[in-house]
Amino acid sequence: MGNPSLHSIHVHPLKAARGVAPHEAVVEPWGLAGDRRWVLVDEAGRFISQRPHPRMALAAAEPMPGGGLVFSAPGREPLTVTVPEPAGTTTVEIWRDKVEGGLADSAAHAWFSDFLGLDVRLVHLDDPATRRPIDPEYARPGETVSFADGYPLLLTTLASLDALNSLIAQGDHPDEGPLPMNRFRPNVVVSGTGAWAEDDWRRIAIGEVTFRVAKRCGRCVVTTTDQGTAERGREPLRTLGRHRRFGDKLVFGQNLVPESVGTVRIGDPVRVLA
Repeated sequence: MGNPSLHSIHVHPLKAARGVAPHEAVVEPWGLAGDRRWVLVDEAGRFISQRPHPRMALAAAEPMPGGGLVFSAPGREPLTVTVPEPAGTTTVEIWRDKVEGGLADSAAHAWFSDFLGLDVRLVHLDDPATRRPIDPEYARPGETVSFADGYPLLLTTLASLDALNSLIAQGDHPDEGPLPMNRFRPNVVVSGTGAWAEDDWRRIAIGEVTFRVAKRCGRCVVTTTDQGTAERGREPLRTLGRHRRFGDKLVFGQNLVPESVGTVRIGDPVRVLA
């Protein structure tokens, strides 16, 4: 076991779509810059995810200067979308939250509706500083989050993935492993730790930026979705259910809340502060 360091960084500009893996990223109070600032919603305003729509894994979102995105998907012409002009908002329902955001143009709605075979609209989070508070049970006053499931960042470790893959290899469906890290859609991946070491972390620093470890991340059916083909299997949920059950949650990874802002870079040291 070496010294823990930042192995990779992952930004998902559109919630539920494929993201990018930059060498560095700016940490803002609500997460990595550009992460999950866009979301698709259905006719009722409910967010679209890979849970009912695994095909979302096949759509890719590439960030552009100024906050716009270039979308691509198999068999489709790429589409460039710019940040909407401030002209009123629409309500997005994410879990129990209702969040205001700006509607993209009709071309974006049509592109994704055709791709998914579902009437959807594309929404941009215009003001992450005020729109959506973090669950107060795990947050301090004024802390906010983007269109992420609940917390600004998700951390995973290579050692825990290796341990999970070893357990999968010994289980009922060894042919489904080993799984890649993209099944878990993290923001930061740490190397040089022991397996499951992150279970005991309360505060950490990645380079110059400090984070509070808010809570373990409960996992869902998205982890069983091959991010390259959108096909589903049974792992890792079968194995997490046997070995990583905490209360009613199947756990892999830790949710983080930034305590400071700054830039994190691949290779940065990761220090456990508490």
